[in-house]
This record gives sequence, C-alpha cells and structure tokens, in this order.
Amino acid sequence: MALEKIEIVDRIEVVENGSVQVRTKTAIKEDGVEISSKFHRHVVVPGDDYSAEDARVQAMCAAMHTADVVAAYKAAQAKIAQPE
Repeated sequence: MALEKIEIVDRIEVVENGSVQVRTKTAIKEDGVEISSKFHRHVVVPGDDYSAEDARVQAMCAAMHTADVVAAYKAAQAKIAQPE
C-alpha cells in the first residue's frame, strides 16, 4: 500500500475587478487511486506580490495586473473605505 499526497492548482479564474481566484486541490492516492481530496481557495488582488504563486498563476497575474488595473482596484478600495 503506497500513499501519495498531490497538490495541484486546478482552477484559476479572473473576476471583474482584476482579482485572480486560485483553487488548489490536495488529493490523497492509494496505489494510484484517489481516496480523498479537499480544496483550498485564495485570491490574489491587483497590487499583491504574487512571486510565490504557481507559475501559471504568476503568468495570469502578470497579464491581468497592469498598472491601470492596479490603480483602478486601489481607487475602488479607497472609495469603499471612505464612502461619500
């Protein structure tokens, strides 16, 4: 009986404000057959440091988090924090 733990980024989604949602799947396999799995989600918002992310997430963030997107995200967050 050989147990194996596998972690993969299985879903990357971009939402309207430029945030990148990342889902990581952790699977436990016994003799090559998946016997258990769980998911973890986190979000990389425009302006965040994404250098420690999976290479595919880094590529997505590099493409999506332009200077204009980061500025618009920060402006929207400032507006939420200081309503008129």
